[in-house]
Amino acid sequence: MFEECLYFNTNALARTVTRIWTDKYRQFDLSPPHAFLLRTVLSNPGMFPRELANELNLTRSTITRFLDSLENNGFLIRKATETDGREVKIYPTPKAKKIHTQLNNTGKELTQLMGQILGEDELSEIVSNIREVKKTIEEK
Repeated sequence: MFEECLYFNTNALARTVTRIWTDKYRQFDLSPPHAFLLRTVLSNPGMFPRELANELNLTRSTITRFLDSLENNGFLIRKATETDGREVKIYPTPKAKKIHTQLNNTGKELTQLMGQILGEDELSEIVSNIREVKKTIEEK
């Protein structure tokens, strides 16, 4: 019935992929989006929330909720900038730094798993096509 519906099929795929990623990141007590945000901050300490929103293609309000959660769980801290006390930068805590390598390895394992299931060339082509479709739709 919905074989040619972009919305239905991309969401069905997203649910399937989310289950796999959720299972893998559960060991850190993190959801996949929280893990991606944490990995981003670990790789780029001192980012502004707006930079995280741009990097992760999320709204500022979503970033704020994720930061609240990760800060409450001891993974991140927010520090006011010296130039403007209303502006904050995000930094990983020692707890986050302790799992940095494991988080990155989990991401690599998931990519390898998808490469085994789909074929590495096919995976690369699928991801490239998805990114291009997203870009094209956003430009319209």
